[in-house]
Amino acid sequence: MSGTTDIRDVVREKYGALAEGAASGAGCCAEGSGCGCGCQDGAKGTLASLGYTEEQAKAIPEGANLGLGCGNPLAHAQIRFGETVLDLGSGAGIDAFLAAREVGARGRVIGVDMTPANAAKGGFANVEFRLGEIEHLPVADATVDVIISNCVINLSPEKPRVFREAWRALRPGGRMVVSDIVLTSDLPDAVRKSVEAYVGCVAGAALKADYLRLVGEAGFEDVEVVEEKSYGVGTELLPDAVTEAGAWDAVRSIKVRARKPKN
Repeated sequence: MSGTTDIRDVVREKYGALAEGAASGAGCCAEGSGCGCGCQDGAKGTLASLGYTEEQAKAIPEGANLGLGCGNPLAHAQIRFGETVLDLGSGAGIDAFLAAREVGARGRVIGVDMTPANAAKGGFANVEFRLGEIEHLPVADATVDVIISNCVINLSPEKPRVFREAWRALRPGGRMVVSDIVLTSDLPDAVRKSVEAYVGCVAGAALKADYLRLVGEAGFEDVEVVEEKSYGVGTELLPDAVTEAGAWDAVRSIKVRARKPKN
C-alpha cells in the first residue's frame, strides 16, 4: 500500500463487499473475507461477547448486525433523550439504530460511513446516514452532543485528523465514546504490510499510549479508558502472518471516553 488513498480504497472495497454479502444472506464470514473483526457464524452470539445486552440484541433491525464491531460504545455513552448522536463509520447502522431508541423522537442520530453499507433501514425517522469519510466529516461545527464509533478509527491512516474532526463536530461540553482496537506492543513488519491484517483491524491499530495521546492532542479532556480486555473474536480468520508471529497477544479491545471542554 503506497499511501492513504490506497488504504482507504482497500478498506472501502472490503467492507462494502462484506455489507453486500450480509444483505444477500452470505454473511461477513464468507470464505476468504478475512475481516477478523467479530465475524462468526453466530453473529447474535458475538453481540453478547462484545457487551450488548439481550434487550439491545432484540432491538437491532434485521440486516444491521454485520458482526464487525469490537465492543459496545453505547454502554458508556450515557445517551439522553433529545440529544444528537454522531456515529463514525456507522456501517449497516447497528449502533445508530440502538442510539435512536435512546434519544427518542426529539433526538437525532447521524451515521457517517465511506461505503453505502446501510443494509438495514429500520424505519427510524430520527436516523440519517451520510456518505463520507471520518477524516472529513459531512457535519457542521459544534452540532452534536455525543460521538460514538465501533472498531473503525483503527482503520484510518489519519487518526489525528479523525479526532480533530470529532472535536470540531461536538458542541462544547460534548462527549465521545469509542470502542476500538489498540496494541500494547509493536507488530512485526510482515503483519503491518498485510492488507488482510489491515482490514482485520490489526495492522492499522495504534499503540494504546499513542491512541490516547492523539485524543488529548485533538483538544479533548478527561480522556480515560473505561474498559479494556483481550480480543480473540475472529482469530480463525486471521492471516497466518498474524498468528505465527504471536502478534495477537498484543491486541486489546478498549473503550475510550473523553469530553470537549465547555469553554
